[in-house]
Amino acid sequence: MATIRRVGVRSHGADTTDAKRRYHRTMARNSGTGTVAASASAEPDESKSAQTRARILDAAAQVLSVKGYAGLRLTDVAEQADLQAPAIYYYYSSREELIEEVMWVGIADTREKMAAVLDALPPETSAMDRLLAAVEAHLRILLDLSDYGKASIRNAGQVPLEIRKRQILEEERYGEIWRRLFNDLARSGELPDDLDLYIAQMLVIGALNWTLEWWDPRRSSLDTLVANAQSYVRHSLGGSAPPPGGRRRRR
Repeated sequence: MATIRRVGVRSHGADTTDAKRRYHRTMARNSGTGTVAASASAEPDESKSAQTRARILDAAAQVLSVKGYAGLRLTDVAEQADLQAPAIYYYYSSREELIEEVMWVGIADTREKMAAVLDALPPETSAMDRLLAAVEAHLRILLDLSDYGKASIRNAGQVPLEIRKRQILEEERYGEIWRRLFNDLARSGELPDDLDLYIAQMLVIGALNWTLEWWDPRRSSLDTLVANAQSYVRHSLGGSAPPPGGRRRRR
């Protein structure tokens, strides 16, 4: 078994995603004037506007991850971002627009980081070790690196459907990564024949997401949690290879 520890998941704060950077640049150009064209002399203002917008979004992610959809107040976001509350409306037309953006960035950021981790693995990495790398990446993103990920997972069942549409599309793309991991594992012969891959996938992801509610870093380190989660997944999914001609349910 290859050692899968400390995978290269980069911090959200230290490395803002390309999607988020493009979004802020575009919105900074469009805010105020409604035009995309900008002169060279406008670049400093454009950069400042993008930075302020990003600061608001970061603050909203932190507040949403702790207080939830019902508890988020724009005054709390403004205090976290070191702004006056009315200034938020220059960048976001409503509380719901701000929350929608946080929810979308949360899952998009998680998906991009996960894809980067898996793409960086050596080609010879086994299907099981790829899955265990995904387990580690998912936990580190949610518990250590991203308020956006926490906010997105914790509030998925709380926000109205109309502001979850973009997030749902990203969730489907993220789920496809996990579906491929489980199907590859099934093809490798490492899973019992009677295992429903969809149910197995949802059980694993659900268990990982629930750590947001009970894991306490004062009781155990994140490294210890990751190691235990990997061991649990490996032994829970392990089983004899399917018999010749055996059939397994795929999605």
